[in-house]
Amino acid sequence: MKIFSPLYARAMSWSRHRRAPWLLGGLSFAESSFFPIPPDVMLAPMSLANPRRAWWFALLTTLASVAGGLFGYLIGYYAFDAIEPWLRASRYWGAYEQAVAWFEAWGFWAIFVAGFSPIPYKVFTIAAGVASMALAPFALASLIGRGARFFLVAGLMAWGGARMEAVLHRYVDRLGWAAVGAVLIGVLIYRA
Repeated sequence: MKIFSPLYARAMSWSRHRRAPWLLGGLSFAESSFFPIPPDVMLAPMSLANPRRAWWFALLTTLASVAGGLFGYLIGYYAFDAIEPWLRASRYWGAYEQAVAWFEAWGFWAIFVAGFSPIPYKVFTIAAGVASMALAPFALASLIGRGARFFLVAGLMAWGGARMEAVLHRYVDRLGWAAVGAVLIGVLIYRA
């Protein structure tokens, strides 16, 4: 059943749209403070579709993400009381508590790791504001962590270029179903 290949073709088409960089910047900003979808889902196909501009896309994603992280910091610093009930009821509360514990133990490195890894970065930006982390180390850790992640993604996609795009197009349905299977297995293991 070919469900993923039409989605892949559409994503590649959208990644070549003239307004795609604006959407990438907006998504990068929003994801760092409140939105659940990571910018990698746009950065990767855009870098794959236009390898010559991959470094520009990575820089745009990094700067917009750090700006969004600063916005998340401000939310934590000035508005945590307003969002705390929602956060407690959301699936992010456990991650928030973990972020607070990490700040107590590692400070700068907690932001760096959250910026680079698939850990919800937005939770750490808000927690940094709540903890009143010094702004300069917060911004530096965010810039290094997010930059390393996004430049790695863009670089890998640009390196693969048209050849990788063709291979992905050929195998995207198999990869998609394998990912669905892995998620289902993970859920079953988690619930057991």
